[in-house]
Amino acid sequence: VQLQASGGGLVQTGGSLRLSCAASGLTFSNYAMGWFRQAPGKEREFVATISWSGSITYYADSVKGRFTISRDNAKNTSYLQMNSLKPEDTAVYYCAARPSYTGTTVAQYDYWGQGTQVTVSS
Repeated sequence: VQLQASGGGLVQTGGSLRLSCAASGLTFSNYAMGWFRQAPGKEREFVATISWSGSITYYADSVKGRFTISRDNAKNTSYLQMNSLKPEDTAVYYCAARPSYTGTTVAQYDYWGQGTQVTVSS
């Protein structure tokens, strides 16, 4: 199984980025997807999750209303649209996969991507 996260970069406060997570080696439509992030010196934290069908989503309070998670099962890809970015959103962002149901903790996920850096300048 491979999860390849991409789309990170440097953006100013208030800007937008869209992260992508391309999956291979698994039946993508059988897996819930999650996005997590880890800032320097901090633990990895939950950002958003989406069910296998895309019908159920959950967000961390810190990103609710600004970030949108989505998926395209035909392309084996999950997305994280990030708007109104703030300096506190700066972190390495990871995508992850787990069978069936959504999850909000690191321990619930079986597979992880390598991470993509997002830096928001003030």
